[in-house]
Amino acid sequence: MNTLAAPDTLRDTTVRSHPAAAAPRFDMYGPIHKALRSFMCDTLLRAGRMDVNDGAERDATLDQVDALLAFCLDHLERENAFLHTAIEARRPAGSARTADDHVEHIETIATLRDETAALRGAASPAQAMLAHRLYHHLSLFVAENLQHMHIEETANNAALWALYSDAELHEIHGRLLAGIAPAKELLVARWMIPALNPMERAVILGHAKTLMPPEAFLGILAHLQPHMDAAGWSKLTASVGVPADLGRAA
Repeated sequence: MNTLAAPDTLRDTTVRSHPAAAAPRFDMYGPIHKALRSFMCDTLLRAGRMDVNDGAERDATLDQVDALLAFCLDHLERENAFLHTAIEARRPAGSARTADDHVEHIETIATLRDETAALRGAASPAQAMLAHRLYHHLSLFVAENLQHMHIEETANNAALWALYSDAELHEIHGRLLAGIAPAKELLVARWMIPALNPMERAVILGHAKTLMPPEAFLGILAHLQPHMDAAGWSKLTASVGVPADLGRAA
C-alpha cells in the first residue's frame, strides 16, 4: 500500500504549464483529472460515512468503490498506452517517474478490490473493522493519486508540449478516446462535466453538440442534470444553446 510521497513532490511547477507570453497548449490531463478527483473524493466521503448495518447503503457504497477502481485502472492503462508511449518515443525514460507510480497503483487497486470483496462477504461482527480498514486504505490511495496527477499535469505535460505540436497531441488524444464504450463515455461525462468550470463545460459540450444528433446530445445533458447545481446547469444550457427544461434541441 502506498504512503504519502515526499514533500518535494508538491513544489510549485504550475508556471511551467502555461508559460507567460505563450498561447495555452492542448492539455489532455486536465479535464479527465478533474473527473478523477471528483469521483475519488465523493467515493471516499461515502466510504467514510457508510452504515455497514444498512445493507442497501453498504452495497451501493461498495459498488461505487468498485466502479472507481475500474475507472482508475482503465485510465492508467490508457495513459500507459498513449501518453507514456508518446513521451518515451521522443524522450526515453521521460515518463519513468509516473510509470513507476502506475505499477504501484495497479497493486493497490488489486488490494482495495480484495478489501471491498471481503467487506461484502463479511459477517456482521467483522464489518465495522473491515469498513474502517477499507476507508483508511482508500484515503491513502486518493492522497497518493492527488500528488501523482499534479506531476502528470506539470512534468508530463511539459514533456508532451516540448516534444509534440498541438495537432499531434490532438491525434494522440483521438486514438486514446477511440473504442471507449458508450456506457463508459456516460460515466466519464457524469464525473467530468460537473467538475469542470463553466468555460471548460462550454468548450467540451459545445464541440460535442456539433458532432452528435440533437436527441443524443439532449440525452447526455439529461444524464448530467441530476449531478449539477441550479446555477451550473443554467450556465451550461445557456452556453450550448439548449433550453434548461430540455424540451427541445436548439
